[in-house]
Amino acid sequence: MSVMRFVGANSREAMRQVRAALGDEALILANRHTEQGVEILAMAESAATDGNADIGSPPRPGEPSSPPAAVPATPASPDPAQAFEAMSARLLEEMRDMRALLSRERSQSQSTGTLGEQLVLTMLEAGFGQALAEEVVSALPEELALTTAMDERALAWLARQLARRLSGLDDEAAFMDRTGIVALIGPTGVGKTTTTAKLAARYVMRHGTRPVALVTTDSFRIGAHEQLRIYSRLLDVPMYALNADQPVSDLLGRMKGKSWIIIDTVGMSQRDHRVIEQVSHLHGGDSPVRLVLLLNAASQPETLEEVVVRYRQAAQAAGGELHDCIITKQDEAGRLAPVLDIVMRHGLRLLFVSHGQRVPEDMALAEPDALIERALADRAPLASPAARQAAEPAARSPGNLMGQGRRLAAVLQALRQRLPGFEHLEEVWNLLGLPSSIQQQRLEQLLADYPRAGQALGMIWSDRRRVPGENWSMPDVALSPEGTWLALPLLQHRQVAGQQARLEAARELYDIDVHLLNGLPDGESGEWLERQQSSWCSQVRGSQRIEYAGERRTLASLVDVGEAVGEVRCRFRGAPGRLDLSTLPISVTLKGSRRDQQCLVARAWLGEVRDEESGKVLSKRYWITPARLGREPQPLLLTLLQGDVLPQLARRAWQRLDPAELGELRADQRLLMASGLATVAAHLDLAEDEAAMDLRAELLGLASGRRRRRDVALLESLVQLFLVRDAIRHLGLGERETG
Repeated sequence: MSVMRFVGANSREAMRQVRAALGDEALILANRHTEQGVEILAMAESAATDGNADIGSPPRPGEPSSPPAAVPATPASPDPAQAFEAMSARLLEEMRDMRALLSRERSQSQSTGTLGEQLVLTMLEAGFGQALAEEVVSALPEELALTTAMDERALAWLARQLARRLSGLDDEAAFMDRTGIVALIGPTGVGKTTTTAKLAARYVMRHGTRPVALVTTDSFRIGAHEQLRIYSRLLDVPMYALNADQPVSDLLGRMKGKSWIIIDTVGMSQRDHRVIEQVSHLHGGDSPVRLVLLLNAASQPETLEEVVVRYRQAAQAAGGELHDCIITKQDEAGRLAPVLDIVMRHGLRLLFVSHGQRVPEDMALAEPDALIERALADRAPLASPAARQAAEPAARSPGNLMGQGRRLAAVLQALRQRLPGFEHLEEVWNLLGLPSSIQQQRLEQLLADYPRAGQALGMIWSDRRRVPGENWSMPDVALSPEGTWLALPLLQHRQVAGQQARLEAARELYDIDVHLLNGLPDGESGEWLERQQSSWCSQVRGSQRIEYAGERRTLASLVDVGEAVGEVRCRFRGAPGRLDLSTLPISVTLKGSRRDQQCLVARAWLGEVRDEESGKVLSKRYWITPARLGREPQPLLLTLLQGDVLPQLARRAWQRLDPAELGELRADQRLLMASGLATVAAHLDLAEDEAAMDLRAELLGLASGRRRRRDVALLESLVQLFLVRDAIRHLGLGERETG
């Protein structure tokens, strides 16, 4: 029996060595992390009954870790029994080490769990509910999910996710400068009268006393009128009394000239059937009333849930809507998470947070980041082991419909903010279902103003040939001033003929001055680019002939000649990789349309794309740039390299967008939709910032199915996102038409 030890930089490399030496049927006896990497003890299954045992020794420092040969653990002995006894003792020791390692790992796993479980537990300890916790953690990025460490990065991600779900006012003026009637509603004792005074004080500080008025409908509570009247005198604004069964319109004639009217309604239990009547009277007048629900931070979660549900039902029954809320009595609450959980799950917009009786000092604009930070800081151990067991991986729960709807809306909004041109892509999708003639007319109007002035700085000019297997060519992709791909590409057949004419039109129409080309420019285009001093880069084949050191050579033959300039991290075909670059000065001949030739002083760039883990060469690439750009065009090279995937993704999206399922669909519209999805998916796969990581995880969390290459999985998720968006949109249109 032969036990061998393998050491690799990571587990994948170590397992590759095991398979190479012992085959797929190898028995893994133990593995552990060492200073040299990952160590695996393995043996061939076919040798399990072999009595002649050799134990492999580890490679010496500096020696290659390629599949080692079995090395005897002890010198050969003339006594087979002694050799077998020594081997048995050594093997027993290794097995004990393996059991100890497995025991430690099992103990650690039981005590901490996966990172997803730890994050769910953290939210539960803060007071957030199970449903929200699972919804949030279901979008845990793969970059974090592979670790079990609850570190600052993981907590920062959790805080970002919660803050993003807590909708507030970007600016107080968005609420305070909008004229009209605001009615504060909520149960008895929630603090409506005091909050009315605080809001009125803020209005007065912004707009003066003349346009502000207070209204009370509370004729049941002793002293309610008098309390609000005291505030009205202090603020020097008039106060009016309205019976609970009177519509607001009865007072409007007496309040002419008042632009900001605040109504302090009578407090009612959420279970009181008169809640609907109360809200109905608020909406009985001709002037629309903005309803703001007050939520007591010190209330029990079950009570808060019932308050929101019942008051929203009342607003809907009365023909109104309830979207805004204010949290009161924060200073009396032991924890803030329960009320924030309610606000987030129901998609309410949190305007202000009240934390005391002073008017107007003890009320502040809601700041999601600060509120979430405080909520997560107030954690307490769960009361029972059973409660801890509730913190299960979120992947086991599909989430509720409301949560899915919020996530979909949040993803769409994030894509609009992140990717220029995404709203244009949405407008192209909006043409689905329209007659072909209307599709054509509206598409022409949409594309006539795209890209807008200043929206594009560069262009990736796609290959003018057809994509293999299809009858269309990949559209050209514009680049924003920040280097981001515009979400909606530009159809080739809508552009003028001739390379130089296209370059000139792009400069004239869109002020584009950076050109990324497939193949060298022709002679006329090259002259024009040099006259304009434009930045350009051509991706060429290794067979491209150039002049180097007085000889005519192919670029592929110069791989060992170039000067190394370093390594660039990249993604290639949906996986992480490294681009090893070298460069050398050359001259190249540009062919003209009349067979005349122009010699251009240039610089060649030679690249090898390697797998990040194994170091295996995946592809070789070659680029040519004008010599005047010097040695700093790596961003251009990388953009061209990573744009290679766009035709493949566009083809996959084209096949997914079946007219038989989507309805009448013009070919040019279908191509715009497909190439737009490809551009968005590729951008999200390539981006490395935290916001992209979060958005990527949210998007992938909306879809399910077998594991795919990440860019392909993102593409499939985007298709699903748009299909669901359209279904909701069409349902909404149907409701309005029938209503």
